[in-house]
Amino acid sequence: MTIRTKTILIVLPLILTPLILTVLVASLSARNGITIIATDFLGFKAETFSAYMNNQWSLLEENGLSEDEEYLEVAKRSSQNHAKSLIQRESELILAVDPRGEPQLTTRPLDLTDDEKRRLAEIHAAGVPGWQRIEIEGLTHVGHGLAFEPFDWYFWVLEPEEVFYGAITEIFQRTAVILTAALLLAVIMLIIFTSVLTRPIKGMVAVIREIITTGDLGKKVTLRYRDETGELGHYFNLMTGELDKAYNQIKKYAFEAVMARNNEKKVRKIFQRYVPSNVIEQFEAHPETMLKGDNRELAVLFSDIRSFTTISENMHPETIVESLNKYFETMVDIIMNEGGIVDKYIGDAIMAFFGAPVKGENDPLQAVLAALNMISALREFNRWQQDHGLPPFDIGIGINYGEVTVGNIGSERKMDYTVIGDMVNLASRLEGLTKYYHEKLIVSESVKKQIEDHIACRLLDRVAVKGKARAVKIYTVREALSEKDSIVWAHHSWAMEMYLKRSFKEAAARYEEILTISPGDSTAKIFLKRCREFESAPPPENWQGETIMDFK
Repeated sequence: MTIRTKTILIVLPLILTPLILTVLVASLSARNGITIIATDFLGFKAETFSAYMNNQWSLLEENGLSEDEEYLEVAKRSSQNHAKSLIQRESELILAVDPRGEPQLTTRPLDLTDDEKRRLAEIHAAGVPGWQRIEIEGLTHVGHGLAFEPFDWYFWVLEPEEVFYGAITEIFQRTAVILTAALLLAVIMLIIFTSVLTRPIKGMVAVIREIITTGDLGKKVTLRYRDETGELGHYFNLMTGELDKAYNQIKKYAFEAVMARNNEKKVRKIFQRYVPSNVIEQFEAHPETMLKGDNRELAVLFSDIRSFTTISENMHPETIVESLNKYFETMVDIIMNEGGIVDKYIGDAIMAFFGAPVKGENDPLQAVLAALNMISALREFNRWQQDHGLPPFDIGIGINYGEVTVGNIGSERKMDYTVIGDMVNLASRLEGLTKYYHEKLIVSESVKKQIEDHIACRLLDRVAVKGKARAVKIYTVREALSEKDSIVWAHHSWAMEMYLKRSFKEAAARYEEILTISPGDSTAKIFLKRCREFESAPPPENWQGETIMDFK
């Protein structure tokens, strides 16, 4: 058996086995991920629609109109319009039926058969909520179903099965193409590689000829294998090696010195992209402290572009990259100018921290100032977007302060200087809450205590974020307050005090005053709604003002 044949038989399985396993695992993971996200999304729409109809019914009951057919019909038409607003694709369908299986609400015209109506009536009678697979107009649909007792309806948020699983089918098709191309490329490269490996004799002859011509005994025969050709090259190298040993040692020392200087310059240039220059100077002065892992208090900032997926759907890939690069360049400059370090990019999100490796005088304050400057810079960035015919970006920022573990984390082959800990997770959750409270910046109570002497803070709520049983106070901040804002924030402070004391009627009256002064105050709208709900259905005795957030 030739050397070339041996190489192909050994190397080919080593290449193909991990490649095939990697592709299969990635495909299955993508399939599961897409399925989970899609099912949760349809379930979320169903819950949202149910909540809307419950609100309609509550309004009828509160006003004593629940028996009035005219107002009932108005509520149902309102639900019909809301259902249509939830539809994002023509293939989606929201359908509600009565006990006979007759459609009472539908987002598009339907022509149901008697068998389909009978099946829908059976599901209505069972009243079991959850994920279902049903036939509509001869097509199999999948979706989430719920019963709505006040209207005696059972409704579904549906998607045709072939549309629902279309992305998964496309993933498997692309995976098959990629795998085939990879296998073909691996075979071609292996043939070329083995062809090169089977020519050691030619290489040896070339080295000998060069030594004879130039007299340079430093030339070495490359030892490729432990066979006859390798043994021959080994003894040849021994013969010439001792003669050239002293000369090679001198060249080695000179080469290492030059490489060390070049590597130092390269490392410094690369590291300056991630760490401010004053940090590098400190490391140079005290190298024994460089990137050691320890526990310390610092501020963590999460920033995310809202609805970026929706924005990017109508943009070309090169345009998306250009916009993101412009956005990241602007925001990262602000973070680093305030003494922060960009930990990582998570898609369109930025994670940064303040207080490591070098602790600042007031890291939470620097983080908040960076966030306020980012919000201000976003307006200039959006003007640039508008000038280029691109949609504006909107961002949410969350900041937390506390003890984390910071240092080099990873493996020998890939390390990251990063922070980990429960405090980091809370910072991420705060960023997610900016959407609910319609605020661009939300900070934790630990941040508020460090900045309240410098920046105005407004208590937003006491929340127990997803994954946390203990509620925490959250705040928004302003660099400066107008006269109107000062009045609104003072009213809000008093109203929150009444709210936490369970004096919901007094709190609601004050929130109504706030909305008279500032009709767009989203926080006042949220708490006014809660106060009215708690007046009719008070919270439990052990309630201390906390709001449970079950989303990220």
